[in-house]
Amino acid sequence: MLLRLDFSGDTPVYQQIRNQIVSAIAAGQLVPGEKLPTVRALAEECGINMMTASKAYQLLKAEGYITTGRRDGAVVRLQPGDVKPETMEGLRLRVCELRLAGLGRDEILKLCGDIYDKEVEGL
Repeated sequence: MLLRLDFSGDTPVYQQIRNQIVSAIAAGQLVPGEKLPTVRALAEECGINMMTASKAYQLLKAEGYITTGRRDGAVVRLQPGDVKPETMEGLRLRVCELRLAGLGRDEILKLCGDIYDKEVEGL
């Protein structure tokens, strides 16, 4: 698994791992049932502490993006369903920030469409 981690940025490494795996699932680069590297393998591959890799997997599991087990390790899980309240709150806040930056409704919707096309459709 190829992850691009920024060790000097403000976003914690475990959060970067979580975000990139969620993006890869959304884009179809990781599919339901696909096995992910073990915590140890992920830590070695990324040059990070095993606890950091474990924290990323724990977060992904808690959010329903992966399952973990002794036999199978970490496996991608598709969880269609309701949008989490914190996700909606994050989106609401980002829309407000874009509006304060001077973007109008149509510009915000176009920006969202462009992001969707790039991140999910791979266009």
